[in-house]
Amino acid sequence: MKDITAIIFDLDGVICSTDEYHYRAWKQLADQWNIPFGRTVNNRLRGVSRMESLEIVLEKYHGPALSRKQKEELADYKNTIYRESLKAMSPADLSGEVKSTLDILRKRGYALGIGSSSKNTPFILKQIGLADFFDAVVDGNQITHSKPDPEVFLKAAEKLHRDPAQCLVVEDAVSGAAAGHAGGFRVACVGDAAQAGAGDENLKCFSELKELPYLQ
Repeated sequence: MKDITAIIFDLDGVICSTDEYHYRAWKQLADQWNIPFGRTVNNRLRGVSRMESLEIVLEKYHGPALSRKQKEELADYKNTIYRESLKAMSPADLSGEVKSTLDILRKRGYALGIGSSSKNTPFILKQIGLADFFDAVVDGNQITHSKPDPEVFLKAAEKLHRDPAQCLVVEDAVSGAAAGHAGGFRVACVGDAAQAGAGDENLKCFSELKELPYLQ
């Protein structure tokens, strides 16, 4: 294994959590269209692009066929609801555990990046006070394929001037962990992905990152 010199983090569920904001926005849209929608379906949307998420939501839609334009309008409407709710986010939504761990890893000399499928990544980072913290940010505005395709992580590694083998990906979603492995990255998981054993390292909490032997 090459020495790890860079760490690429997923955003939602790793650095901060906007799951509830997403759920409420999709739920509002689904209710208006009389589409059954609950937590189980919502969990399938994690790490997935906006349009792909909409297709999952529409699996239980039984009305007239929707055109591509109509689907794009629905996705935009959901995002309008979601972005409006994100205005309530602040640096208080960044936990002390995450911020202190990031600061320690930065002091140890690691390049730090974000690899997220969300097109709202820049706005979220600004809201939680990390707009200028990371050395590279790649988000849904810059990619064609969402996770489990490795594109977002490969582009982040490129921006960090590292080979995938020199980077650790940190994920909370199984699809994100699969994306990291598909790109040739070592993967550390937290949350649901860790519980599923999807990573090379499966951590109980974010702060365990700094205890990994190869990140000392």
